[in-house]
Amino acid sequence: MADSTLKLPASVTIDETAALAAQLQAQVRAGSGLLQVDASAVVASDSSTIALLLEARRQAEAAGRGFEVRGAPAKLVDLARLY
Repeated sequence: MADSTLKLPASVTIDETAALAAQLQAQVRAGSGLLQVDASAVVASDSSTIALLLEARRQAEAAGRGFEVRGAPAKLVDLARLY
């Protein structure tokens, strides 16, 4: 099983999530092990970021893969706690 990682850009807001969703979907299809999302570079996020991560987790689980977010900044973690 080959793990794969998607590195999120500095800005993950509603303007970027459509393109990132397509990248995530391709990442899920291409791999078979753990799907890792590296959020360490994120400085701008909104509720669409949380929706993107939830969808990534759903897709990974549907494909029989594990899912992990690494390096999430405190602001993103706080936002996730609200949801």
